[in-house]
Amino acid sequence: QVQLVESGGGLVQPGGSLRLSCAASERPFTVGWFRQAPGKEREFIAAITRAATNTHYADSMKGRFTISRNNAKNTVYLQMANLKSEDTAVYYCASTSDYQGASVASWAYTYWGQGTQVTVST
Repeated sequence: QVQLVESGGGLVQPGGSLRLSCAASERPFTVGWFRQAPGKEREFIAAITRAATNTHYADSMKGRFTISRNNAKNTVYLQMANLKSEDTAVYYCASTSDYQGASVASWAYTYWGQGTQVTVST
């Protein structure tokens, strides 16, 4: 069982940046970032395969969000730039239980973190 812990969330002004971290108890397979705003469905952001050979982004996230990983630290990052109020949500990382591509589907992910709140506001 892989434990995932997100960190790096907080309050940021519009136009600002944040880097979220997802620390795993062991080297995870494919890792995805998702978010869920109040009253909305969970939304895929980006995913990265185990060796970081493949990444995939939701079309709406391209250009502002960057996923990366440091396998020496068992950590996956989500760099977020030019944040907008509509980015306010709880952000989750998740990992698959075996080798898979950079899936966009939440059902493909077995292990989930507890989430970290990101609030974009003045």
